[in-house]
Amino acid sequence: MNPQQPNPEGPAIDVELSEDIAEGVYANLAMIAHSNSEFILDFIRLMPGVPKAKVKARIILTPEHAKRLLEALRENISRFEEAYGGINEPNEFRFPAGGGFGGPVGQA
Repeated sequence: MNPQQPNPEGPAIDVELSEDIAEGVYANLAMIAHSNSEFILDFIRLMPGVPKAKVKARIILTPEHAKRLLEALRENISRFEEAYGGINEPNEFRFPAGGGFGGPVGQA
């Protein structure tokens, strides 16, 4: 791109990603709440056989950023499905009975 021409997507942003954040955090459940000024996304890890789940990350967004996130997820899911096929969508979510995931139970 010519440095004289403005970037239609806005100025480039230099993003720093530390090693501990780059590792990521696994979550298999998300809960969303909102007020008139923010959306709160709690990412939770639910473990088999453990009655208490832990919030592993909380993200707080403005309503405008939440809507941008929704559109970005729609776009990325569409690209994913074009490349790898459709994602199975359960009709409804149910917490597994007894906190398990339906597989064999391990023993120590």
